[in-house]
Amino acid sequence: MALIERVQAENGVVIYQSPLLRAAGVPHAFSTRIGGVSEGLFASLNLGNPNGIPQQDTADNIRANYRLLHAAIGCEARRRVFAHQVHGACVLDPATSPVTDTIHGGEEIGKADGIVSTDPTRLLSVRTADCVPILIASDDGTRVAAVHAGWRGAVAKIVAHALECFHGTPVVVAIGPHISAANFEVDADVAEQFPVEAVLIQQRRTKPHVDLQRALILQLRDLGIPESRIDTTDLCTFAHADEFFSHRRDNGVSGRMAAVIGACA
Repeated sequence: MALIERVQAENGVVIYQSPLLRAAGVPHAFSTRIGGVSEGLFASLNLGNPNGIPQQDTADNIRANYRLLHAAIGCEARRRVFAHQVHGACVLDPATSPVTDTIHGGEEIGKADGIVSTDPTRLLSVRTADCVPILIASDDGTRVAAVHAGWRGAVAKIVAHALECFHGTPVVVAIGPHISAANFEVDADVAEQFPVEAVLIQQRRTKPHVDLQRALILQLRDLGIPESRIDTTDLCTFAHADEFFSHRRDNGVSGRMAAVIGACA
């Protein structure tokens, strides 16, 4: 396993990229909060709004930030595709799903936490602010997937559902920045749904902590994906406020990052 790498684009946007996905020639990025136009609580590359609270970034800012992100990876002409994320295990293909335009631009394809496509004119996108973003590509880059996995999605094995869409084709996988086990305290009934290898009992803490990345790597291993085909991260969204938004750290008043990926022609 290798770690994803920090890249600063010419337009000032800071992203992280996977050596494995780069080697496959796949345009992609795990965004940070650096290099956008948003201000205040949402400074600066905010790519989505929190739910159910009055503090909201403007639609114009979010659209402008997506344009900057697309430009940072040379995908200005691609149409962004995203889903209404619900912390489940559904994976949709825009080729077979109804599409609607939204105020933030792009194409929304319904309720799902994974998107898969072979369309080289589209850029698949999932939003996160502590949950785990996962990008997957076939070895030749012609089929790709973007996955959002919170603890519910991990328990529901959304990664397995996404891999089913590759029909046994060899893949490479990249896991992006998310909340670390050190900062992901959960109730016992949540921890019980994870393998013991992914649960930590920390000293001076009354509740267990879950290592989401470890849980997902174990699932990928069980699905036949060797660790040599998985890029990972040591970055914590909760701990690194200078680079990342965090729903838990900011008590829900937080922007969103995005993980984006596009198929090769």
